[in-house]
Amino acid sequence: MQGTVDASFVKAKLNVKREGSSKLQLSFGSLKKEEVDVPKLMRESKGRVLDMSHSLIQQTKERKKNVFGIVKERIVTTQPCSVVEDVQQRGWLVGTLIPCIPKVSKILLTESGKLSKDSNVTLEIPPHTTMAYGIIELEIKSDGNFELCVMSDGGFEVDGHGKKSLLCFSVAKSNVIEQELEKLKDNFQQLSTLPASTRSSLLQHITGLMQEPAAVGALQIMLDRMYLGKKPSLNDDGLKESQQQSIQAIFEVLEQSGAEESTQSPVLTALHLVVSALEELPDDCLPVLSVCSNPATLQTLELLVQCVSGARETTLSSAALPDDDYERTEHIFASCNVSLQRDSDMLRVEIKHEPGNHPLILCIAIKSLASLACGC
Repeated sequence: MQGTVDASFVKAKLNVKREGSSKLQLSFGSLKKEEVDVPKLMRESKGRVLDMSHSLIQQTKERKKNVFGIVKERIVTTQPCSVVEDVQQRGWLVGTLIPCIPKVSKILLTESGKLSKDSNVTLEIPPHTTMAYGIIELEIKSDGNFELCVMSDGGFEVDGHGKKSLLCFSVAKSNVIEQELEKLKDNFQQLSTLPASTRSSLLQHITGLMQEPAAVGALQIMLDRMYLGKKPSLNDDGLKESQQQSIQAIFEVLEQSGAEESTQSPVLTALHLVVSALEELPDDCLPVLSVCSNPATLQTLELLVQCVSGARETTLSSAALPDDDYERTEHIFASCNVSLQRDSDMLRVEIKHEPGNHPLILCIAIKSLASLACGC
């Protein structure tokens, strides 16, 4: 870093110079990642409640932006390591002033100065130090029950009504799919009421990205930044040119809808929801769901979502699918712990008792895509 400024006035001359350098050396050696078994955490947290009278909870509730979270993963050092910063700064100031004093000869004044500053800071980091971590935020009810939030939308229940969350799953209830879908109906409606050309474009670009899970992950990261009020930036490592163009087209739609101007935009919230759900699906499910994301098949998949969330069965004639599409549908639901069973002229669904919340996430993804496909 260096710079020079010269200024010449009628009665004065000024010269300022400044230069500096900074060198940062990091040496972490071998790092280790530790992860919490989230399904086990869910099982062991089931039925437990928080002590709402605890002083820490009382203090945190007074600060509206504060939330509680559970550390789900962290990266720790395994050996002594160091961070070294070497900073050097230099500055010069030279000035010449020629004042004019009435009835007195001219006087020449020259000022010069020099500033130097060096610093060397070394930070020693011991083994087993946490360098980075990830958390799951908690949505806490007034009675002490809590939910683990897949997305960052935790907090405390206000005036007896829960905070509106994008994607949370309950650890205290066994079957909340229907209730959760009801909470999100405004988001589905927001997608379905977009102009037909906009919905068609979004569906085309999103389903194209679903062929490669990494591309969905890249879009998710950019939407996360927007949702937090930050400027999105595309890290195109490993992305095809067509995938980059699809992501750019999606953000052009957001710009046209005004979503980029507000983190509270309903369109941004709804799109964030569908991409978050897709990103949470198993990798082998996404490409198959992409093939099935045409309006006719999505209409049948949405009917099966109603079975998963409550009815549990429908007639085969209502859920009529070509053999290839039926096999794909069977694979999609099976990858998310839901089995389809044909019995005479009925089609039944059964949710397997497996850890995780894949059945709910699949239902959210299908209803979101179906909302984009309606009327197309």
